[in-house]
Amino acid sequence: MFEKTAMLKCLVAAAAITGFTLPAAAFELSFRWGATPACDSGRPAVVDSPEFTLSNVPPGTRVIAFEMLDLNAPGFRHGGGTVPYAGEDLVPAGAFRYLGPCPPMGSHRYMWTAKARDRGTTFGRTLGEASATRSFPD
Repeated sequence: MFEKTAMLKCLVAAAAITGFTLPAAAFELSFRWGATPACDSGRPAVVDSPEFTLSNVPPGTRVIAFEMLDLNAPGFRHGGGTVPYAGEDLVPAGAFRYLGPCPPMGSHRYMWTAKARDRGTTFGRTLGEASATRSFPD
């Protein structure tokens, strides 16, 4: 495992020196709604983020940027947040605030996308991306 990580770091450094851009790697993401408040009015409130579990996050990741999309109303973006990353597998509930899920009737499917970035600015390079989908309420 150490040899693979060292080799990947060398490739990333070589690409940076020569000006090549490496494609973003995939990693794994899952989440639990946990204490996300119930809502069925179609008017979402600002709520605490759910708990996220990450694995195989690319080396060199300094922040994870999250964004949620309602797949039943794709034009509505719920926002998200950016959290520092130092190798943890768990991003605790409440790490940031966003417009929570609030389907007007029944349940909707929501997709969280997480982007691993090498720095915490809009100029940061995306090193990897993951997504996970769940219904709310589930």
